Amino acid sequence: MAMEPSPRTHRVVVLALTGLLPFELGIPHRIFGRAWDPAGRPLYTVLTCGTAPGPVRTDADFAIHVEHGPELLATADTVVVPASHELGPVHSEGRLTEELAAALAHVRPGTRMVSICTGGYVLAAAGYLDGRPATTHWAWAEHFQRTFPRVRVDAGVLYTDDGDVLTSAGVAAGIDLCLHIVRRDHGAAVANDTARRTVVPPHREGGQAQFVARPVPEPQQASTSAARAWVLDRLHEPLRLGDLARQEAMSVRTFTRRFREESGVSPGEWITAQRVERARRLLERTELPMEEVARETGFGTAQSLRKHVQAALGVSPTAYRRTFRAAEAAPRAPGKAAVPDTVPYPDGPSVAAGSVH
Repeated sequence: MAMEPSPRTHRVVVLALTGLLPFELGIPHRIFGRAWDPAGRPLYTVLTCGTAPGPVRTDADFAIHVEHGPELLATADTVVVPASHELGPVHSEGRLTEELAAALAHVRPGTRMVSICTGGYVLAAAGYLDGRPATTHWAWAEHFQRTFPRVRVDAGVLYTDDGDVLTSAGVAAGIDLCLHIVRRDHGAAVANDTARRTVVPPHREGGQAQFVARPVPEPQQASTSAARAWVLDRLHEPLRLGDLARQEAMSVRTFTRRFREESGVSPGEWITAQRVERARRLLERTELPMEEVARETGFGTAQSLRKHVQAALGVSPTAYRRTFRAAEAAPRAPGKAAVPDTVPYPDGPSVAAGSVH
């Protein structure tokens, strides 16, 4: 059982709008509400508000009762706007209703703003996304771009992170984004523990494709899961594409096509992301020298490690370790992350030790 929240909990306020999707409304409560420190104390306090207290209609055959009004937004360190199917002029004209504009006026400057799926329409209509990268459900991406031409819409990714403004694609991508925020705030260990408690995959990179052609193999058709498991035990070794293909008894060409169909990325991109993830854990948890971290993660040299960590996380390995440790030792300002974190994959596999040939 978790203990009472510690005094430094980060307050997340979820804005419930008419026509909301109950599943997506529950994602922040489930993920942030299960993020605990090593002593078992909650790291976040999660509350829900509406544009007014009272019943809020959902897209299902039931309503929910929200106790708090929009004044609660003024207390938030992070505001989350889940999807709604009834956004009215926000969706049709790209403008806020008076009621919604009045509610968002309570948000303090510097508050971290997060959207799930079509909740991004609200952030865009309020001006939070002007000139910034954003995503939404792939089925709405073209309309989203037409409605908000100043937003840099990326329809192909699971989520975007632009510091104090983050957006996700539809439904389960909201889980990925919330876990990404926990990871950004408190590190890989806390995020992975949270994922285990909620029985979801611990980490999907934001740059992963929204639409995967074959996420589950068809009956009688081999998958590439055995090769991925084989790789995870050998990230510190040089890996060749032919070796991966042999784990599935496929030709290199067939394996590469099947891998991309099932994961949405190439084998090289996937392996690079796994190596960066292992490097992140080692930088957070150990004092290993950079050359040793590079060997343990398959990057081979400190220079190669620096190149890939910088590309994936936006900072050098040394800066990541220093900033993360400093942030662990001191309270964070509301809405600020422990370390900058970007989500696209690097352009391709390493050409040094540990690359896929």
